[in-house]
Amino acid sequence: MANKDKIAIITGSSSGLGAAVAIDLAKKGINVVINYSKNEKEAKKVQKICEGHNVETLCLKANVSIDEDCKYLVGETIKKFKKVDILVNNAGTTKFANHQKLDALTDEDFINIYKVNVIGPYQMIRAVEPHMKKNKFGSVVNVSSIAGITGIGSSIAYAASKGALNTMTLSLAKALGPEIRVNTVCPGFIGTGWFLDRFGEEKFNKIIKDQEEITPLKRAGTPNDISKSVVFFCLEGGEHITGETLISDAGMHLSLPR
Repeated sequence: MANKDKIAIITGSSSGLGAAVAIDLAKKGINVVINYSKNEKEAKKVQKICEGHNVETLCLKANVSIDEDCKYLVGETIKKFKKVDILVNNAGTTKFANHQKLDALTDEDFINIYKVNVIGPYQMIRAVEPHMKKNKFGSVVNVSSIAGITGIGSSIAYAASKGALNTMTLSLAKALGPEIRVNTVCPGFIGTGWFLDRFGEEKFNKIIKDQEEITPLKRAGTPNDISKSVVFFCLEGGEHITGETLISDAGMHLSLPR
């Protein structure tokens, strides 16, 4: 199947890693569905860049934590393109909370994070499953985090949600084969505008410098770095792989204290 015939949905693709994945897939001739929950202006910018690579696009607002929104996102894709071949579950959320301060998280915090980071991907996969099965081809890539492997990250709730996503990948890879492959990419630090907005330029630059010092590859991750790993699972080279968790972090996990 030629790339130009493939259709990809990328959740949370108005900025950061999701935008990078959408653009990289478009560069390879994949028709892409850009998804956003808040920032339509940025999503439209990504859409325009993708269309500059001579592919067809859709730009749709949907909150993956809401099942009806997931059905809408997939339904509109099928309405326009008649099928869906690739799903990248990139949308995610967190709450910053010191791991040692257990009172910093409430049950509602856990529920909100799990709804986006775990239930959202499940709902999206459930929505695309009959279409991928019918077409006898499907590649799902879940964007997780090394937090789900190492127990670090912005909060315990976030790390736990990514651990659950990693396990769900295994379950669904077993359940949905042979037609559908399900894999996970676990990034470490990614230098995005999200980090810059949260911490400010001075601290952001310090984080990058620290990454360049502590990681074995002496690199601070960028959206384009991680996008390459995601695209690998989506397309050529990944056809023989399912249920795999790929860490893409310049070796950051090797530098963590045990």
